[in-house]
Amino acid sequence: MKKILIIQGGGRPKGNTARLVESFEKGAKEAGHETEVVSLLKHEVKGCLGCNACRYGKPCIQKDDFNGLVPKIKEADLLVFASPLYFWTLSSRIKAFIERFYCIAEEDPNPPLGRYESYPVKDCALLMTSADNFFWTFEQAVSYYQFALVNYIGFHDRGMLLAGGCGDTNGKPQIDKTDWLSKAYEFGKHIYD
Repeated sequence: MKKILIIQGGGRPKGNTARLVESFEKGAKEAGHETEVVSLLKHEVKGCLGCNACRYGKPCIQKDDFNGLVPKIKEADLLVFASPLYFWTLSSRIKAFIERFYCIAEEDPNPPLGRYESYPVKDCALLMTSADNFFWTFEQAVSYYQFALVNYIGFHDRGMLLAGGCGDTNGKPQIDKTDWLSKAYEFGKHIYD
């Protein structure tokens, strides 16, 4: 059994991304994993200021919800980042959350891969939704995920579910008219197969 922390960075509490998260979580729970969803609509996390006050072992000086989430991040085996596609990349809420990992970095005199520090070893996965479904729709978001979370921070990628074609952005969520919800359920259920 793994501890799975799902960070939901969508702008609509009952939108396509929220529905995708529900299906993923259902599959993960049925596989025996312990899950928790943290909605960034309910938890304010501001972007990093780059002030360096948090360096090494000190909490961030900002008065928001991130410092309270740090123990959950450290306890989790898997961090799942869930975001709608906004302007061809991750939502600003998810991006701010990732930037704040700066305060959980530890000093490392021999950092791997050109890093300046080391981060807790975690698994990660990406869930995304979008209205469009072109061959390049998720290219920018996947690039950021791979570079920032996998290559730089050093998390181990457990996979991505890129749910394109979920309806236009002006109407109600239409993900239920696709097969993405069943795919998310299976992804959650088999994330550690």
